[in-house]
Amino acid sequence: MDDTAPLVTDLVENITEQYPVHRAFLNQAISGGTPEEITRLSKYLEFCLAKGLTLEYLAECYLTILGDTLEEQLYFRDNGSYRHSTFDEVAESVYHDRDYMDRYMYGLAITNFLWPNHLAMARFLRETLPRDRSGRYLEIGPGHGFLLLSALEVGSFDEVLAVDLSAASVEQTRTIIDHFNPDAPAHVEQRDFLEAADLEPGSFDAIVMGEVLEHVEKPDVFLRRIAELAKDDAYIFVTTCINAPAVDHIFLWRTTDELEQMITDNGLTIVEPLRLPYEGKSLEESRELNLPINVAYVLAKA
Repeated sequence: MDDTAPLVTDLVENITEQYPVHRAFLNQAISGGTPEEITRLSKYLEFCLAKGLTLEYLAECYLTILGDTLEEQLYFRDNGSYRHSTFDEVAESVYHDRDYMDRYMYGLAITNFLWPNHLAMARFLRETLPRDRSGRYLEIGPGHGFLLLSALEVGSFDEVLAVDLSAASVEQTRTIIDHFNPDAPAHVEQRDFLEAADLEPGSFDAIVMGEVLEHVEKPDVFLRRIAELAKDDAYIFVTTCINAPAVDHIFLWRTTDELEQMITDNGLTIVEPLRLPYEGKSLEESRELNLPINVAYVLAKA
């Protein structure tokens, strides 16, 4: 492992001390990251430590995500469905539990660097986001804030707005933007973008929504709202997943065709897809075995 990132090495040691069988996976993940990505993870860990967190706590956050996901995968394998199918079923145990949400968001941020599919989707945004596009940028559900941070680093937008229902997500996103890009023209607000009357139709030059659709009961409504808010030539970026159980995933697509039909039925067209099979499997094998598939799309208004 790169000696220039001792914090990353220490994090791996903390994780594998608690879960030794994960070492080979983590070592492979670190070796697959670019020097820039490893540095970015190291700086994120520095940021967390400056907030008073510890590497032991961050390892626990990561293992919370990992353990919960493995448990839900077993449930999905045995039952053929996600454990929950409504927002209310997961709201109290996840979104309204501040301690859990904090751990969830820190752990999820770390997976952004260590899980190959999550890393590939983050790279896809950085590669496809227009670098010379000005105007208005909207992000729905910024979560841990890393996609928003990438948009601020790569793009040239005049006005940046991010909205999220979770107080924990809003706070984490605000603090990470304030730390890494304090002069950015970014506003992060806790509210429901479906009900925000001040968001005018056809007024956004870019709209990004990462890992939101699988958490809602009616993803088609979200897609229609995105199409409504986007300008005719807007850059639109959406990620979600197929057959990918997690503690708070409630909407299940069983094939990429199902999802992509929903996208095109709701005022959007697919410009560039990224379909990522389960680690170690092909897309065809993932489909046949009902294994998780991560997807990211560059979309356009139809």
